[in-house]
Amino acid sequence: MTSLHPRALVAAFLVGATAVQAQDTTQKGVRIGLTYERGVRPRVAVLPFAGQHGDSLRVMIGRDLDFSDRIEVEPAAAIGAYEAASGGGTRPPNYGLWKTLGAAAVIQGTANGTGVTVSIHDVARARVAETREFALSGPATGEEWRMAVHGVSDEIERWITGTRGAAQSRILYVRNRQVYVIDSDGAGERALTQGATALSPSWHPSGRYIAYSTFGARGTEIHVRDLRDGTSRRLATASGLNITPEWSPDGQSIAYAHGQENGADLVLAAAFGDGAGARRITVGKGTDNTSPSFSPDGRRLAFTSGRSGHPEVYIADTDGANAELLTPFQFGRPSYRSSPSWSPDGRVVAFQTRGDGEFQVATIALRDRSMKQLTSEGANEDPSWAPDGRHLVFTSSRSGVKQLWILDLETGRSRQLTRSSGGARLAAWSRILGSSP
Repeated sequence: MTSLHPRALVAAFLVGATAVQAQDTTQKGVRIGLTYERGVRPRVAVLPFAGQHGDSLRVMIGRDLDFSDRIEVEPAAAIGAYEAASGGGTRPPNYGLWKTLGAAAVIQGTANGTGVTVSIHDVARARVAETREFALSGPATGEEWRMAVHGVSDEIERWITGTRGAAQSRILYVRNRQVYVIDSDGAGERALTQGATALSPSWHPSGRYIAYSTFGARGTEIHVRDLRDGTSRRLATASGLNITPEWSPDGQSIAYAHGQENGADLVLAAAFGDGAGARRITVGKGTDNTSPSFSPDGRRLAFTSGRSGHPEVYIADTDGANAELLTPFQFGRPSYRSSPSWSPDGRVVAFQTRGDGEFQVATIALRDRSMKQLTSEGANEDPSWAPDGRHLVFTSSRSGVKQLWILDLETGRSRQLTRSSGGARLAAWSRILGSSP
């Protein structure tokens, strides 16, 4: 049976394709009347915004729409040429010209001291399809203000495609043995911990709290940090190994791996209590059971276990019952499958897999157990789902140093998220957040 000594498990955390079948997230006959075939992205022009910080608003919204991978944003050169020819301003756009250029919609906006008014024009019908005023709280271009702008982008995406975007979210990760956070567009990077080594961060569903593992006097410990007031506390855990915390979908419990000298098992504890009543979920009998990931309804867990002789992904009820092997066991062939992440729609589990070569990111469907490898360039590890269910963030060595990359499963497009000198790994993508934690 495969089992790692607790120190080896900690060391493993310290050291560090083809496109998947698309989820049908687009809709026909959407709010502004656009109709387009699945896989065809409508072209949208984001014109310069009037008012203070208008340039920042236009750049952020255009970038968010581009990163959604559902919309093709007109390049800046085309916008500049149009502005030079039309004289710019807030006058209605030249519908005939934009129709000739192939744009389906045009976005205009005007910023004021407390918010921004956004209009979207349906080019085919030559009319304003929607106008709304959005509040932008916090100091201009600050963290809260930026998160509010991401929310504007997500609503514009819903106007155009019928599906809300996921720009209003953040990603946790580990850099230089500390937990950092970054916006989904790669801006706003900042450290959330300092001092002792921090590992495997996880988001509370509300975005207000994070949980992570760190070294303490009694081994590794699970800590909970309140991002609103900056306070931290230790979750009452037994001494020894305590790693890979994961919040339940209702935010009331935390599942994590606990071990002594002979393997590790998953434990479920109340997140905000005194730690009393924590119960063991798995019975590993000398093997290691780590990296829990809840199903969206909170009824099941995917996790890594070595009970078959080498690490594979298993699923079980949250009380430990009905455990079953998820990833197919291939006798006599080397394999290592771990770090599962359950998709927001509950249909797919992403994980890292290694055969004879380096780790790659793959998915497995719950219904028919079909597997798809998503990456092939460099080593690719530790996937985490975006709240839109079509993007994954993961660690990749393809740029030379391990950094975070984002993959769109429908188009196969990938983009680099971090460029940290110390590298980045162990990412966790939040749900949709408000303007502030």
